[in-house]
Amino acid sequence: MKMRKGIEIRKTRETDIRVDVNLDGSGRCEIETGVPFFNHMMELFARHSLLDLKLVAKGDTDVDYHHTIEDVGLVLGKAVDTALGDRKGVRRYGVSYVAMDEALCRTVVDLGGRPYLVHNMACRKRRILDFDLSLMGEFLRAFVTQGRMNIHVDQLRGDEAHHAYEAVFKSLARALRAACEIDPRERSVPSSKGRI
Repeated sequence: MKMRKGIEIRKTRETDIRVDVNLDGSGRCEIETGVPFFNHMMELFARHSLLDLKLVAKGDTDVDYHHTIEDVGLVLGKAVDTALGDRKGVRRYGVSYVAMDEALCRTVVDLGGRPYLVHNMACRKRRILDFDLSLMGEFLRAFVTQGRMNIHVDQLRGDEAHHAYEAVFKSLARALRAACEIDPRERSVPSSKGRI
């Protein structure tokens, strides 16, 4: 089986980002985004998706975290899309429920090529230290757009923000892992259209 890897680079006046992914990895990661809370979420994402992830991002974090977080989503999504190739043989769909103490999240992934995001959070907290949690929505939108995938994230309960977002990233990772897995019975693209 050929290795399913993707390497993507994005350089703008606001960010300089490189992402290397291996969909058939073991969850190893090297993460540095300049944003400690986001580093933690990306480490959880790599560990629970079992993709190997090297992510180095430099951005204008002295201005705001927005450009860095959104652009990481763009580059990571594109790297996953590249690694998936023509998507032949993948399971396509993945579902995961993850609990983190009082928090519970359900994520459903469809790798069908049509970008769409539904993102509902029961937790109404706005910040963790200096991190604006609304940026997670920007990350997810960018990720699904460049990843050419449909993702529904429903954080169903949980008031503690760290627990809530930890459940989100673990659930997303495990649903993506399931969708990216090779189905030994699927010989083609998992679509009645014959292409994704």
